[in-house]
Amino acid sequence: MTIQKQGSLVCVGTGMRMGGQLTPIAQSYIETFDIVVAAVPNIFTRKWLQGVAKEYICLNSYYEDMNIEGKNRRDTYRRMADTILAEMRKGKRVCAAFYGHPGIFACISHMAIADARAEGYQAHMEPGISALDCLVADLGIDPGTYGMQSMESTQFMIYHRTIDTTALLILWQPGIAGELALKKLETNEEYLQILVNKLARSYSLDHEVILYEAATDPLEKTRIDKIRLGDLPRMTLKQITTLVIPPSKSLERDQSIIDELNAIAAQRGQVQQAA
Repeated sequence: MTIQKQGSLVCVGTGMRMGGQLTPIAQSYIETFDIVVAAVPNIFTRKWLQGVAKEYICLNSYYEDMNIEGKNRRDTYRRMADTILAEMRKGKRVCAAFYGHPGIFACISHMAIADARAEGYQAHMEPGISALDCLVADLGIDPGTYGMQSMESTQFMIYHRTIDTTALLILWQPGIAGELALKKLETNEEYLQILVNKLARSYSLDHEVILYEAATDPLEKTRIDKIRLGDLPRMTLKQITTLVIPPSKSLERDQSIIDELNAIAAQRGQVQQAA
């Protein structure tokens, strides 16, 4: 019989804006678990976590590790995950809190959960409100209308990816695009020009794109800047900036598939019309 180890882990998201975006179940874990280990950028959220948690560890200072020779972001994230796991191994019920959704652009949570489960501990993730959720609401975009592609900016740059220009394209983290050393949380005009050059294989430089930043507290204003694609390298970008590229071409009907579907429907005595 397998004996369940003492100690457990749950990873939760605080949403992009804590007020109103923190789910009830996430709040319950934060308030009732033995310790909260958090990596959230917003100072108001950090202060709230510190105030309600039974015990609290802030991981933000770990980013200073990137200033150490031979260290990069991967080392920082590994150290963060190890800190979470160390508390769990002490037999504590650990709540790891991340801003937005704990599983979107948050490798720390995935590493910690995988390692915890491999060691026989209970570990799971609760969904949170992500930047994508805010983007859909703020821009009034329905991904179901034309379809959506979503990828990290540097990944798009350095790998061969097939872009569907009839669908919405979302490129995350253009503010650190091209930074292959994983030492800095910024980009530069030259790197962004390379990004634009690659996008120009599929889009006109005059194509209108959107720079989006979700507001992270009630005093912030949501950023929705519509610009020419060709002007991107000269724009000011942050870590949280997202590049939204609307479709540049119309959807084309695949008549052969439509005919096949209609033939099957006709055999069944049905009448249908493709949208």
